[in-house]
Amino acid sequence: MVIETNSPEETFRVGKELGEKAYAGQVFTLTGDLGVGKTVFTQGLAKGLGIEEPVNSPTFTIVQEYDGGRLPFYHFDVYRIGDVEEMEEVGFDDYVMGEGVSLIEWADLISEILPEKRTEILIEKDLERGFDYRRITVAQRE
Repeated sequence: MVIETNSPEETFRVGKELGEKAYAGQVFTLTGDLGVGKTVFTQGLAKGLGIEEPVNSPTFTIVQEYDGGRLPFYHFDVYRIGDVEEMEEVGFDDYVMGEGVSLIEWADLISEILPEKRTEILIEKDLERGFDYRRITVAQRE
């Protein structure tokens, strides 16, 4: 599925709609260049899960946990990891095999340990279509 948005609010809304439909154990992978709106999308997903607290990128902590919604939400940012083994140290498998919803930013950096079953999100810009234009591709992997 490909969704086109033309504002941060629309990108947020796409995330929110996916969050409203998310189920226990679901894993989202999120890729896209710097500045494409990954955090805005993630904030929408969290809102769809009923998370009311502010959601920011956990760049220096690898994972941020949110328990205030209808399901626990685990937000990973693996941009700065040096080695996939660091993911074992934070208990990656426990999170993604658990009862919460996991979202992994920069997931392509840890592709070898991602679960087979996941929802892949790719956000792309196209400046010829406008500064705020985004193409969001959602794909299910089984």
